[in-house]
Amino acid sequence: MIIAIDGPSGAGKSTLGKMLAKELGLLYLDTGAMYRAVGLAVLEKGINFDDNEKVSEIAADTNIELVGEPENQKVFLDERDVSAEIRTNAVGQAASIVSTISQVRKILVEHQRTLGENSEKGCVLDGRDIGTIIFPNADAKFFLTAKPEARARRRYEEDLNKAHITTYKETLAEINLRDKRDVSRADSPLTISEDAVVIDTSELDLREVFEQMMSVVRESQNAKSKTT
Repeated sequence: MIIAIDGPSGAGKSTLGKMLAKELGLLYLDTGAMYRAVGLAVLEKGINFDDNEKVSEIAADTNIELVGEPENQKVFLDERDVSAEIRTNAVGQAASIVSTISQVRKILVEHQRTLGENSEKGCVLDGRDIGTIIFPNADAKFFLTAKPEARARRRYEEDLNKAHITTYKETLAEINLRDKRDVSRADSPLTISEDAVVIDTSELDLREVFEQMMSVVRESQNAKSKTT
């Protein structure tokens, strides 16, 4: 079973994706973490983000692995654990920039699709183009959204819990900038798949959203079992 979760930054995709993967015993794939890993590699090598060719070379040459259970998944960049490093605001902005480069997206999309197709029981993927580009025939598709202020508040509170130094104002500005890049990029802009279930998480507890999503997944599983 393939479950696609799309939506803007801070809508709860990662948390809910992990919850679904754990509940269903599926592989969890945080595609955003992969773009963050590339962004970190570009920052560390001091490459100009305007140099699409060199940035694409880094994306092609670096080895990115996601290891472990959904709730404790680690991200490795060339065999180095960068799970904490990729969660800074600076790396988030770097990821937003590299994700606009078509060749980078092509490289990572192929990698993500391979991981999903080769997973034994199935996979839960979250990102910006899962249901539209990577797995357009996913068994269940979700588009999670929320007001920018609500998403910024969640991200700000997450950063505080992780001891990342930031302010709510800075986090909101970052959210708005990433939204602008996501919807305006030429390659695979953030769009809602026609057959996706849209959930606004602004005023909902994540447990409530999880129950809604599980209901949709169960319906998909039942429908699939009837055709086999």
